[in-house]
Amino acid sequence: MSEMALDLAVPVRSLKPLISNSIFGQAALGLGTTFYLKASASKMASAKAETNKNCVRGKTIDSHLHIWASPQEAADTYPYAPGQNPTLPGHLDFLLQYMEEASVDGALIVQPIHHKFDHSLLTSVLKKHPTKFVGCCLANPAEDGIGVKQLEGLILKDGYRAVRFNPYLWPSGQEMTSEVGKAMFSRAGELGVPVGVMCMKGLNFHMSEIKELCTEFPSTVVLIDHLGFCKPPINDEEKLTFSELLKLSRFPQVYVKFSALFRVSRLSFPYQDLVPLLAEVVSSFGANRVMWGSDFPFVVPECGYQGAKEAASLIASETSLSSSEVEWIMGKTVMQLFQGQWLP
Repeated sequence: MSEMALDLAVPVRSLKPLISNSIFGQAALGLGTTFYLKASASKMASAKAETNKNCVRGKTIDSHLHIWASPQEAADTYPYAPGQNPTLPGHLDFLLQYMEEASVDGALIVQPIHHKFDHSLLTSVLKKHPTKFVGCCLANPAEDGIGVKQLEGLILKDGYRAVRFNPYLWPSGQEMTSEVGKAMFSRAGELGVPVGVMCMKGLNFHMSEIKELCTEFPSTVVLIDHLGFCKPPINDEEKLTFSELLKLSRFPQVYVKFSALFRVSRLSFPYQDLVPLLAEVVSSFGANRVMWGSDFPFVVPECGYQGAKEAASLIASETSLSSSEVEWIMGKTVMQLFQGQWLP
């Protein structure tokens, strides 16, 4: 399938109705299946116009995306990690094409699992586009502690400005609060580098670790990826987990990525069941601690890259955020974190 065909082949996912006892009550229920059956073209056109209007006011910066080598690049120069061959395209030219079409000015590129701890491809991209991209490296939690030295080299030598903690890469039985984990987390704070946390299996499994790290190392900034993978809650356990996410706002160094909307919504594009979640997150953290991210290229077959940006704008408009708050979410928050990278 061609790259553009991939963008157009958006699968229609089933619409799972929200349960009436959700903490969002009728506000969430009112955004169910009927909305999608009756959504007008003018509504989406309005969202697109609002997105473009916001871009005129300030830059749009994508806080979360990935790139990896094309099959040819992997064969020639940048091999994939063993067993990590990607199933969809994610090479640089593919990204640049979509960013231009969507009027996205810059991005934080997160090192993908497809290249694991080999950062050579991403490093080359950062050197080629120093004013467009910021690099987020992947922490190596090996028990021998080599990850600390690798982290220092990537930051001080190669110019990376963030690091991702993937708890599922830790040795079996260990947590992010291990001796190695704390050493890397502490060093990141000393170097002024935010730590992104990816809780794919559920925020509830890692909440105690996050709290412990934030308490012990208050100078280290934390980025919670993809709303902590919290979906609109439909049972008591999910309500509690989302409540715990909101309570993380008591740590002033914690920020939340409103990213990968297709992963956390129970509905298909434009993911309107996330309206109450965004409202709650902004109410707790403030718009200046929330940032939009696409999760390119995984988002492409879901709603397209432009669609990811438009969905965020539409959700923000339904949340009745001010234009200033939308500006923060769509770019100013991440620009504030990485000052001097993208000039206003």
